[in-house]
Amino acid sequence: MPVVSPEKAERRKRMVNLEMLRQHIEDSGITMSHIARRLDISRATIYNKLNGSSEFTANEIYAISRILHLSNKERDLIFFS
Repeated sequence: MPVVSPEKAERRKRMVNLEMLRQHIEDSGITMSHIARRLDISRATIYNKLNGSSEFTANEIYAISRILHLSNKERDLIFFS
C-alpha cells in the first residue's frame, strides 16, 4: 500500500467527516470487525480509512450507510461535506 503524505491524509479527513462517522459507529454498537467483514476488507483497512490514510469507495459508502442505517442526509453530511 502506498504511503500517503500527511497533507493528503489531512485533506481526506476534511472531505469525510470521520469524527461523525466514528460516532455513528460507536452509537450503533456494531464492531469494526463486523463492518470490515460486511465490506469484505480487513480491520486494518477500515482503520486506515477512519484515519484518513485511504478513501472510501462508492460501494463502501453505500454499504456503510446500510449497515449503520444512515439517512441520506446523514450519509451526505459524513461523506460529502
